[in-house]
Amino acid sequence: MRILMWVLPWLLPSLAWAETQVNIVGLFQGKAIMVINGGKPRTLAVGEVSPEGIRLVAASSDRAVIEVDGLKRELGMGQALALPSKEPAASGSVTLYADSTGHHFVDGHINGAALRFLVDTGASAVVLNSGDAKYARIDYKRGIPVSVQTANGVANAYKVVINQVRLNGLVLSQVDGLVMEGGSPAVVLLGMSALNRMEMKRDGIALTLTKKY
Repeated sequence: MRILMWVLPWLLPSLAWAETQVNIVGLFQGKAIMVINGGKPRTLAVGEVSPEGIRLVAASSDRAVIEVDGLKRELGMGQALALPSKEPAASGSVTLYADSTGHHFVDGHINGAALRFLVDTGASAVVLNSGDAKYARIDYKRGIPVSVQTANGVANAYKVVINQVRLNGLVLSQVDGLVMEGGSPAVVLLGMSALNRMEMKRDGIALTLTKKY
């Protein structure tokens, strides 16, 4: 196993994260350790995908092959790569408009997977069904199993921590979530574990969410 325990961030251009920086800091058979956007080192096994959408295709003691948006790149130990991002740079704010029923829906992402959200102040956490959780690469059965009361009776669920929730330019990390077994809810409920970390301002049918932390 070869591991590079230091990184030289001053050799890289400063960014507002309109692009994704990937540094390979450790390599061994079947796995790679990488630093993404200056964060903590993260280990990916072959086939795994990071929340930023970076998939590790192959890894050996001297190289890693990653795939982003269908394009494969090969990196050696200590090499860095700047990848253009299709998602907007984080602005910390998003404005939603109510539909004819008064509900606020928004298209967003969980761990890079595109999903539909409904603002729900009655939900204690970000709630999604098990199919959406699998789509967002959440291994929810490693979470804490709980029973929850629904309109249709008691249902099985799992408490989890979601790596990333993105609503256009507003990004939250490490958000408490709840995964329900089955196909309900049909959309992701944006509950209070996320909303408590935002300032909510209403102006007619407009709802502006601004990140606090």
